[in-house]
Amino acid sequence: MAGRNPGTELELGWISKVHVNRPAVVRHAEQIKKWRTVKGNWQAAWLLKAVTCIDLTTLSGDDTPSNVHRLCFKAKHPIREDLLKALDMHDKGITVGAVCVYPARVTDAVNALKAAGCNIPVASVAAGFPSGQTPLETKLAEIKLAVEYGAREIDIVISRSLVLTGQWEGLYEEIRQCREACGEAHMKTILATGELGTLANVYKASMIAMMAGSDFIKTSTGKEVENATFPVGVVMMRAIREFYWQTGNKVGFKPAGGIRTAKEAITWLMLVKEELGVEWLTPELFRLGASSLLEDIEKQIFYHVTGSYALQHDLAMA
Repeated sequence: MAGRNPGTELELGWISKVHVNRPAVVRHAEQIKKWRTVKGNWQAAWLLKAVTCIDLTTLSGDDTPSNVHRLCFKAKHPIREDLLKALDMHDKGITVGAVCVYPARVTDAVNALKAAGCNIPVASVAAGFPSGQTPLETKLAEIKLAVEYGAREIDIVISRSLVLTGQWEGLYEEIRQCREACGEAHMKTILATGELGTLANVYKASMIAMMAGSDFIKTSTGKEVENATFPVGVVMMRAIREFYWQTGNKVGFKPAGGIRTAKEAITWLMLVKEELGVEWLTPELFRLGASSLLEDIEKQIFYHVTGSYALQHDLAMA
């Protein structure tokens, strides 16, 4: 992953006069949905790029060592080998960006990936995921345990109440302590944007999270009623751009929740390219949080290569 974001001192002046023109942002988002998608080899190239940026995720109450092992196998072999050979991409080392699990399953994922002989990082949700409604001491202990188990990336959740009540100093301090608890592990901060009330709050929370040292900011837990949306994505990416202009530090972006189709994945990639530039189109600065997206991407690549739609047994590991 890219170099760490060291963060800054709390600068409330950066957010004190923030105004987000919601109608303009929504209009822009509607235009994004109408963008013409790429076709043919260009589409295949964009889809393979998307694969390398996926945080392949399982966050279910019935997760077991066996289904985590299966997930890790898929992480190393996201696209069927013969399809990659047909695209002359079989020797490019294409894997997903990370495997994301609960802290209790981190050891299973680390062992499975080690046995597979690959260096894909394990990411763990923590800090009271998904609600964030746990004491700070508990959040910090959970983060430290996940790192001890072998997680190299930590996806924390913020206390939404601190945003909704305007307690920016408290939010900064909470995230800063989480960053310290992560140690060498990179930290992604989940804003749970669907529960923050306004786009202005989304922008402010994004800036505070980056000031506090977040290496990524992430839209959602995937458990909210509203998850990753294009209006929220535009606002968060413009906050990332502003933070970069102010500090020279690049912070990654991760939309998560409800991203299920190849077309949506390509649209997110194009939006990142437009708002942040080609430099952000790498797993070091862009991730897609998804559990079912990879299945649709592999189906689209199968159709591109064979000219026919995949039957269920054609992509048994999807």
